[in-house]
Amino acid sequence: ILPGGYLIGTGLLINLLAAHIYRFQLSLKKLGIQIVHAGVILLLVGQLATDMLAHESQLSFSQGQTRNYGESVNQYELAFTSPDGTGFERVVAIPAQWLAGKSEIDNTNLPFAIRVKLYWKNSDAEFRAPMMQNGPPITSNGVALNFDFSPAPEVKTMDDKNAPTAEIELAGPTGSLGDWIVSDWTDDDAKIEEKREEYTPQLGTNMTDNIISDLERPQSVTVDGKAFTFALRPEQTVFPFSLTLLKATHTVYEGTDIPKDFRSTIQLQNPQTGENREVEISMNHPLRYEGLTFYQQQMIAGQATEQVGLAQNSLLQVVHNPGWLTPYVGCGMVGTGLAIQFMFHLIGFIKKRK
Repeated sequence: ILPGGYLIGTGLLINLLAAHIYRFQLSLKKLGIQIVHAGVILLLVGQLATDMLAHESQLSFSQGQTRNYGESVNQYELAFTSPDGTGFERVVAIPAQWLAGKSEIDNTNLPFAIRVKLYWKNSDAEFRAPMMQNGPPITSNGVALNFDFSPAPEVKTMDDKNAPTAEIELAGPTGSLGDWIVSDWTDDDAKIEEKREEYTPQLGTNMTDNIISDLERPQSVTVDGKAFTFALRPEQTVFPFSLTLLKATHTVYEGTDIPKDFRSTIQLQNPQTGENREVEISMNHPLRYEGLTFYQQQMIAGQATEQVGLAQNSLLQVVHNPGWLTPYVGCGMVGTGLAIQFMFHLIGFIKKRK
């Protein structure tokens, strides 16, 4: 019922353009006002472009790991991976929104159809302990044999994250390939770590490791001698270069646990350009490369991390924003216009005093 950002922004922009055209006067004394109006218009248009075109993802890796992709925070995909015969993998990714809106999906790059039987935007996952099983598993294949999945209320806050789950049937040329559960719980590092933290105090490290290995075990089907591994995972954005975390540094102010500095030392390798160099990314010094900006967002490192035996881990926020310069240019224009207009008034005032 209430107006949203697009409506309000469009109304402001139309009003500003109308006022600017109606009051426009081509004179030196009005130059500052014209520049200010143009700067505010640029800010509004730039914010619209940012909202529509900007794309954010996260890159999480432990010390020594190499990554060449970022993962979306709130967008998901059903990905089918198969070897292409040349040492690489071929990935067919289907947006998770399609699972919610379609009953059957056909893709010419897959030798089977995907029949969607149910889809939950958010879900819970619980280990099927022998003494706690309330009924048969949802499906007789894959992760559903060891875990029960149930719908959960959709979360919309920035601190929480949904875990979508779907039940699908894969139908090949010779018939059904079985029903399967695909869930973000099986392929999202953050969600898997959440389960590890939940089970470890109750069951111990060894049993928890066995349970988590069942949750992470890849699911696959074979058609005409070719294996297709599939998972419902955060949407991936692949980069034409790779980053390796060499060192993660986390320092705090002496005598407190307040973060003082997060710093990641990474190795950047780009086979297309031949680049191979070390780069440091810290809280106030992002890396800008190939149209992407890498910000230091979070970190698990330091002496406390080493004492409990956790791996040094760094989380980077990856932003692709074609309109990232518009706020700087717009604010510069507004400041320049105000300064020009102020100088005209100041000079006029001084002349009157004389």
